[in-house]
Amino acid sequence: MARSVFRFLSRQPDTVEIANQHYLLRLPRYADYRQWYRLRSESRAFLEPWEPTWRADEMTESAFRGRVVRNEQEYASGQAVPLFLFRKPDETLLGGLTIGHIRRGAAQNCMIGYWMGQKHAGQGHMYEALKLTIPYIFTVLELHRIEAACIPENTRSIRLLEKAGFEREGYLRQYLKINGQWRDHLMFSLLSADAVPNRNMPL
Repeated sequence: MARSVFRFLSRQPDTVEIANQHYLLRLPRYADYRQWYRLRSESRAFLEPWEPTWRADEMTESAFRGRVVRNEQEYASGQAVPLFLFRKPDETLLGGLTIGHIRRGAAQNCMIGYWMGQKHAGQGHMYEALKLTIPYIFTVLELHRIEAACIPENTRSIRLLEKAGFEREGYLRQYLKINGQWRDHLMFSLLSADAVPNRNMPL
């Protein structure tokens, strides 16, 4: 895709970092492999019910390096912003959040997806990541709408989205193939004109 196709692409920096005093979101790097491998391996049983089937080479270093290259290509082309979430100041990897399926033209929207290491789940980290990422999507990327889909049984994800201000819009039958099965999903959305997210209950 030519970088001149969209106004957004012509001014996009070579990398992205979204941070405050407690958290850092940035593009994955080759050097992240060991942290990523440990966190994903020890969280496998926790993550598999909510993700596409892991490939046989899922955890290999070569597969990770290929993923980093694809992430950089997707970011450079304006298709996605794949981010790792770190705790500052020691840059402990907590999970990941992807701004994906970015559409311009009349749509001006994206999809978000996220994962959290099991030992870090339920501590409010992903909510804080959303609080950082949502303004980036609406002001830096200048998008109008954020969409998120989750399996109806994933109550933790539903609570997270609702707390962040997302509204439930509909029920999507057999929307994504998750852990080897086509699963129904709930669709949520957040618009740039929506109210500031509620900041009460930690997740």
